[in-house]
Amino acid sequence: MPDIQLLDSPLLRQDEGDVAFLTMNRPSAYNALSSGLMQALQSALDGIASERSVKAVVLAGSGQGFCAGHDLKELRSGEGESSHERLFAQCSELMLSIQRLPIPVIARIHGIATAAGCQLVASCDLAVASDNAVFATPGVNIGLFCSTPMVAVSRNIPRKRIMEMLLTGESISAAQAVEFGLINQAVPPDRLDEAVSELARKITCKSPRVLAIGKEAFYRQVELPVEEAYSYTSSVMVRNMMTEDAEEGISAFIEKRSPVWKDRRN
Repeated sequence: MPDIQLLDSPLLRQDEGDVAFLTMNRPSAYNALSSGLMQALQSALDGIASERSVKAVVLAGSGQGFCAGHDLKELRSGEGESSHERLFAQCSELMLSIQRLPIPVIARIHGIATAAGCQLVASCDLAVASDNAVFATPGVNIGLFCSTPMVAVSRNIPRKRIMEMLLTGESISAAQAVEFGLINQAVPPDRLDEAVSELARKITCKSPRVLAIGKEAFYRQVELPVEEAYSYTSSVMVRNMMTEDAEEGISAFIEKRSPVWKDRRN
């Protein structure tokens, strides 16, 4: 990850080429998702959605951990049911925005990723962690079942695995997170930045438009019955075939040369 000076801001951004690095910056609270931090993340993602120069996003945390989940002090100091409704609606919209973003989002995890922090990892398209990272949905330990985090996490890992995490509140290791399908890979801490950058480079050399088409299609089809999914993705393939980048990519393959993509998503 690029060197980033820690400022008095809940979110930091630094671009490295065509990759935008977003760093949650509440290190004293293990980057707990306060309303302010979630708003900062939402604004950053909304802005990036229209920036054609950005081809991938890396989401990271400052300090000793990735994200400890919701800010419990803020939750407890809320104004009752209506404030809780607003906060969880805000969090749900943020998680959906990550999936709706037309470019891939990679989570860079170190330390802990718990509760809504684990939800954040599961909501990202890809995830790379240091091999000493830990993941958990521990709300049951404090009388607050991780109901919203389980939406994203249960769409990443098998039912029995997530139920064990939810019902016991116990953590899993980075190696287990790879085995369960929550993250893509776990690497030594001193290789984390290298592994994240390497993964980002593999993505950013592809057609931005095709990636946008494919990411949208993936999240739509995965919730459909099989027959409907085939019908929908067939229409997506037809639309994809009509793009300039499909024509260029196929021609480049046949002519044994590197493709030259059009730098646009729409």
